[in-house]
Parts: sequence; structure tokens; C-alpha cells
Amino acid sequence: MGIVIGEVTPLALAIALSPFAVVPAILLLFTQRARVTVAAFLAGWSAGIVAVASVLTAFAAGIERREETPAWASWTKVGLGVVLLGVAVLQWRSGKKGTPAWMQTLTDATPSKALRLGLLLSAANPKIFLLSAAAGLTIGAAQLGPGSSVAALAIFTAVAASTAALPLLLHLVTGNRILTPLGRARTWLETHNATITAVVLAVIGTLLVIEGSAGL
Repeated sequence: MGIVIGEVTPLALAIALSPFAVVPAILLLFTQRARVTVAAFLAGWSAGIVAVASVLTAFAAGIERREETPAWASWTKVGLGVVLLGVAVLQWRSGKKGTPAWMQTLTDATPSKALRLGLLLSAANPKIFLLSAAAGLTIGAAQLGPGSSVAALAIFTAVAASTAALPLLLHLVTGNRILTPLGRARTWLETHNATITAVVLAVIGTLLVIEGSAGL
């Protein structure tokens, strides 16, 4: 299982480094029921990631039982890598900065709205979906067995959701004192959003192409 964890950890880190994980979690700390609302967002974010990864894990495991060779998995990795590289180029060229209009409305979000938002941003966001799908295919193709597959999915999800959980953990420890430095961090992430996302996707896309090509 260690090899599989090593393969999916970069994918999880790519999700964790996405501004879509951190910025909403910070903004939701300024709501009236800050901790409950951020916890709801974290639950939705984690559920979306684990749902996509689980479905692809089951799909890959089912195909693998019928295949003598895992060539399909290698080709899928190459394909996902190429798509991520294309998205990285588009992201780099967009150069978008600042807070999207929909994010600016989060300061009055309720826990139920935060839950739906977290689920939408992780399961319906093409970038996060592709990364979660790649992880699920990797875990499923490894034929680890039910117990080990669940453990691998849990580790992947925990790493992927770690940065979304960080603002809440810091608030639990330090209270409202953390809001000022988190506000500065949010501003930096918003300013460098396109660059961060493009670099992360380019690195992960390249790794997927290399890994997939090596298995052909």
C-alpha cells in the first residue's frame, strides 16, 4: 500500500494547495456561526473528494479484475496528465486575480449553504474532480483489497482536505486573533491564484504523464 500512497499523495497535495480549499474556509470564519459554518464547508469539501475518488476506485477495481494487464490505467494516467497540462496553460494565460463575486457573498453564509458549497467546489470543480479521479483510478488499479483501499482513500482525503481544515483548527486554538493573519494569507492567495493553480496542475500533469508512460 505504501507505493500507492506515494502515488496519490502528490494528487492530494495538489487539491490541498488549491485556493478553492483555503479561501472559502477563511471567508467563512467571518460569519456569525464561524466554527459551525467552516466545519460544514469542510464536511462538504471532504465528501465531494471521497465520493469522486471512491467511485473511480470501484470502477478501476472492477475493470482490473477482468483485465490481464493494466495498460488501460497507464493510458488513463497519460490522458489525465495531458488534460491537466492543458488546464494549467489556460489557467496561466487567464491571470485572474481577486475574489470571485460569489465568494464575496460568503460572509453571511449559513452552515447548510457552506455544506453545499464545499460539496460543489470539490465534486463539480473540473480541476478537483480530475485530481480525485486520478487518485481513485490509481487506488483501484492497485487491487489492494477492501480494507487497504478504504485506508488509502482515507489518507488521500485527509491530505487533500488538510488546508481546508487548517483555518478552523487555528481558530479553535487562537480564537479571533488569527483572523488578521488569515486575512493577509487570503489576499496573497487571491493575488497569486492563477499562478499557484497553473504551477501545481502543470507539475501534477507532468508526473501523471511520466508515470503513465512508464507503465506502457
